[in-house]
Amino acid sequence: MYKACWHLASIGTATCSAADMLKAIDEAIHDGVDVLSISTSFPIPLFPEVDAQDAMAVGAFHAVAKGIPVVCSGGNAGPASQTVTNTAPWIITVAATTQDRSFPTLITLGNNITIVGQALYQGPDMDFTGLVYPEGPGASNETFSGVCEDLAKNPARIIKEKIVLCFTKSTDYGTLIQAASDVFNLDGYGVIVARNPGYQLNPCDGFPCLAVDYELGTDILFYIRSTRSPVAKIQPTRTLVGLPVATKVATFSSRGPSSISPAILKPDIAAPGVNILAATSPNDTFYDRGFSMKSGTSMSTPVVAGIVALLKSLHPHWSPAAIRSAIVTTAWRTDPSGEPIFADGSNRKLADPFDYGGGVVNSEKAAKPGLVYDMGVNDYVLYLCSVGYTDSSITRLVRKKTVCGNPKPSVLDLNLPSITIPNLAKEVTITRTVTNVGPVGSVYKAVIEAPMGVNVNVTPSALVFNAKTRKLSFKVRVVTNHRVNTGYYFGSLTWTDSVHNVVIPLSVRTQILQRYYDEN
Repeated sequence: MYKACWHLASIGTATCSAADMLKAIDEAIHDGVDVLSISTSFPIPLFPEVDAQDAMAVGAFHAVAKGIPVVCSGGNAGPASQTVTNTAPWIITVAATTQDRSFPTLITLGNNITIVGQALYQGPDMDFTGLVYPEGPGASNETFSGVCEDLAKNPARIIKEKIVLCFTKSTDYGTLIQAASDVFNLDGYGVIVARNPGYQLNPCDGFPCLAVDYELGTDILFYIRSTRSPVAKIQPTRTLVGLPVATKVATFSSRGPSSISPAILKPDIAAPGVNILAATSPNDTFYDRGFSMKSGTSMSTPVVAGIVALLKSLHPHWSPAAIRSAIVTTAWRTDPSGEPIFADGSNRKLADPFDYGGGVVNSEKAAKPGLVYDMGVNDYVLYLCSVGYTDSSITRLVRKKTVCGNPKPSVLDLNLPSITIPNLAKEVTITRTVTNVGPVGSVYKAVIEAPMGVNVNVTPSALVFNAKTRKLSFKVRVVTNHRVNTGYYFGSLTWTDSVHNVVIPLSVRTQILQRYYDEN
């Protein structure tokens, strides 16, 4: 473990300087680590990947050049698009999902309707007590507010010895904590916060505080308004594992496409990163006997890093790119129950590659991927040339004289386990190369799920491997039928030998008019 970030009392937050990050990565390389897990990121706008101000990209390049996979968090600026960070193609960038565990907390209303919220309340069973939503006319000098951030403005007589319902537009867990504190200070008995899904849960020091969505919050509000003496009781939280809890991409998880190089699919992969029981510092506000519930791509990143370490122990000669390929091409694209994976936000939708990359990491299948899309330092140098970095800037990064040739290589030909075409005007042909890491005499056939309005053809349509032929290349011809600029449409290309299904995502955007910003 390398300390590269420092808490500054003057600004009340942590800071990670580029110099400290680079020094930590250098130390790790010198110590001969097997994998680097880095749970920090820099905000949009991103620095160039050859600029030392992007310590992650520069430091990771040198680690990967030494055969050390680097796994980084994708950021917590979701669900807005183009917010993903740590986007260099030599980095494994991780998104965050929920897991098959939730913390249902029952609220029983006076009309015998039970509503299920989410909380971490381990207090005693509560008897029916008064329920209030602060609103309506009061004395001339009184303020009533059902907005969670303004609960402290309410007169104590309204809150005292009652459960309080409030509404907020914030998904930040701090809003829930502050609302609980305000109600507690006004001698209330509990708080129900209605909000968009936020997922971050923390106990409120034994005080009943729970979250519901706007629909359930409105149901409670209508009950309050329907009777003169509304009451409710809150039961202790239960833990529910497995069905019917479904996997979802977390609201906060940063989304693609990459703002610096949209032809590079980011994030690469997703892993559980919501309500993780994590070891923490005694200085943590929510410290409880050494642990706290944490959410973020900082939590999902070490999940993938651990799987990378296991893969490296199984396959010590695999490159970082081969390991990334094994993880991406074998990922779950459905919930373990077989249901599709959704991405939370406003509104919830089916997840696509910009939400979770190849899907949710599947460690068992990643151990035997069948084929891998491999790369080395020379491939990354060609990438840097393809996106227009100067010879001098690339030379500084790789520490070796580099001259980009003519014609310039295509960024679309970088041998990623994905195909992302951000600006298809008519048609393009792309090359990929796969390496057989499965049975020697394997034969793979191509299965195409084309994006809507796009034709995709693969040549050859079958790959035949033998003892002498471990690597084979193929071409993918992509033709758009759209006659206007579109958003991205998604599909997949699978190579299958009936045992292994090697799947890469296809993401295609038609742009008849190039570099066009469409705000509609």
